Amino acid sequence: MNPPGLDLILQYFPEITAQQRAHFTQLGTLYPEWNERINLISRKDMENLYERHILHSLGIAKVVAFKKGTRIVDVGTGGGFPLVPLAILFPECTFHGIDGIGKKITAVKGVVEGLGLKNCTAEQVRSMDHQERYDVIVSRAVTTLPEFIRDTKHLVPIRQGAMYYLKGGELADEILPVRNAVKVHELKEFFSGEFFGTKKVVEVRL
Repeated sequence: MNPPGLDLILQYFPEITAQQRAHFTQLGTLYPEWNERINLISRKDMENLYERHILHSLGIAKVVAFKKGTRIVDVGTGGGFPLVPLAILFPECTFHGIDGIGKKITAVKGVVEGLGLKNCTAEQVRSMDHQERYDVIVSRAVTTLPEFIRDTKHLVPIRQGAMYYLKGGELADEILPVRNAVKVHELKEFFSGEFFGTKKVVEVRL
């Protein structure tokens, strides 16, 4: 019998391997342990870890399947979302999470080490100060979309990079300045439940 959290993942990603199932199951132990040491998620929200953090992160995988060898940076990774779930789902891609808060990066490194993930790293650095280049930027909303684009577009090649931004609520005004480069994907089209009613993946071509 699978843990309830794993059953939720399998409902939408039934094709995952035994190794991936094991990794997603481990998250249900690793995150509560690290949350006791470093407050990554509110204790109340920890009860909804699989729906509101893990599955939410995997919403990006419903709109894009990263090709083998793709280099992805998660800007403002916080507790490792969407970084860690995506790294589990795409083992042939490389993922790097950055955040300005050191204790969060410590926790992310602890989770990655606990899983034994070889394709995922994390670093304490602000996006404005980071100089590496990637193919794709992912993030779970840390600011308004125009501001986020301004602060991160140097991380991908001009006119060749892409961004997948997890965002909620009404976005019409926010998207207006960059509307020609944006496509909005409603997560309620892929996942059921009230939580996903207003959640979106904003796809941006940079």
